[in-house]
Amino acid sequence: MFSRERRRACLQGGAAPAKRSPSLAAKHGSSAMVLGSHVIFCAYGFWLPNDPRGSWSDFVASWELYRAGGPAERPWDRVSHAREPHDHEARITAKQALKRPPVSFTGIQARGIGMGFAKVVRRHDIVVCACSILPEHVHLVIQRHEMPVERIWTLLKASATCDLLREKLHPFQTPCDSGPVPHMWAEGGWKVFLDSSYDLERAIEYVEENPCKEGKPRQHWSFVQPYQW
Repeated sequence: MFSRERRRACLQGGAAPAKRSPSLAAKHGSSAMVLGSHVIFCAYGFWLPNDPRGSWSDFVASWELYRAGGPAERPWDRVSHAREPHDHEARITAKQALKRPPVSFTGIQARGIGMGFAKVVRRHDIVVCACSILPEHVHLVIQRHEMPVERIWTLLKASATCDLLREKLHPFQTPCDSGPVPHMWAEGGWKVFLDSSYDLERAIEYVEENPCKEGKPRQHWSFVQPYQW
């Protein structure tokens, strides 16, 4: 993991437009560009489509879940609503209407997920500046790439799922499975575009410190690297 001083030097000292990738600058023009994204996606059952704090869903597909928690609530802003006051008991009651138990990854499963992420990062030359894989959700800071960030998180989820299935670590996998295994990820994800070195540094620090908020140590992944100017 990189020290705060080294990261700040990379972000601020290397921020001259001339050091950006010529092909990227030519592709997107010389005006201010999005430099990266703070990405969050969740394990199945962690953040419901009708969570009272909002979600990225337009509707609730399960009648049982709709009946327990009501329609989808979708805020149209870039602000995180995770810590907003809400009816905690109502949210827990709604989770009881899920078809399967909510997923909570173990440390071994998190390690397998990281191995799956690493394969995608290497295969597609993706720069991941920070990553925390928590029991119920994942945080990443990803440098701008030619692929849309939605495509990147889809590939990350798929690769992690394949690795856990291969190692017999998938949370819904059983010895007698003969058909498709249910998804361990929630659909979609959440992103915030970062367009300054300050935004990048703040997002990286937030992701790195996120495990500490749950009483866990910071995580160190081999595929994490400094921002590439």
